[in-house]
Amino acid sequence: MKTKKMYESIMRVLTWGAACITIGTLVFLVGFILVRGVPHIKPSLFALTYNSENVSLMPALVSTVVMTLLSLLIAVPLGVFAAIYLTEYAKRGNKAVAIVRVTAETLSGIPSIVYGLFGMLFFVTFLKWGYSVLAGAFTLSIMILPLIMRSSEEALKAVSDTYREGSFGLGAGKLRTVFRIVLPAAMPGILSGVILAIGRIVGETAALIYTAGTVAQMPQNPMVSARTLSVHMYALSGEGLHTNESYATAVVLLVVVVLINTLSAKIAKKIGANTWTVSR
Repeated sequence: MKTKKMYESIMRVLTWGAACITIGTLVFLVGFILVRGVPHIKPSLFALTYNSENVSLMPALVSTVVMTLLSLLIAVPLGVFAAIYLTEYAKRGNKAVAIVRVTAETLSGIPSIVYGLFGMLFFVTFLKWGYSVLAGAFTLSIMILPLIMRSSEEALKAVSDTYREGSFGLGAGKLRTVFRIVLPAAMPGILSGVILAIGRIVGETAALIYTAGTVAQMPQNPMVSARTLSVHMYALSGEGLHTNESYATAVVLLVVVVLINTLSAKIAKKIGANTWTVSR
């Protein structure tokens, strides 16, 4: 009995210690970025045109939003529909399904620079898209596709079979059950994968240098070169002449990530609520 209590006390201390270390690390990183970056935020950083004097981040900010939307537009439907097929339609114990899952997990661990080299060879060179927003978006969509597919699959698996059985019992077909009952219930898990994908898109640098390029200009169309905020930070810090502005860019990037995640959460919640209302 004493050994059990001692074990529980030790595990409780370890759990609290891990939680404190994690929260402390997060607070330190965010605080460091804010302290170093906020004092250097100035109006010239938000000028519409970039030059060597103002090193404006506005073109990079617009490019980041465009790149994120394009990548999600490509990857989310493919990932979610693939997860629906693997979970709802594929036969249990199918070897092909097991191979797909192992492949997706393997792709998740490939370094981003490898994706960048692939994007450069295929999209930039073979398809002759050149360094462009579209080439970067397709490369990023391939990077985040395994993450979205696996998270969506786990979210669909977590939905209780009683939902499906109840829907079938009321006369609903397979397709109606999936899109009106199962998918809304799995929306929080799918959203988690999308949010993680957004974080990887916004923070990606290596893959975009090889595909989207580093030109600091407003993206007039998907076929022009542009730099995102992370690439903009890399360029400024690499030059060594605008280190303070790179910290200011980090603050803006942090705010952008929080805003995009909040907006995506609200949209997913609204979609889920509307879907449940229609199904009723």
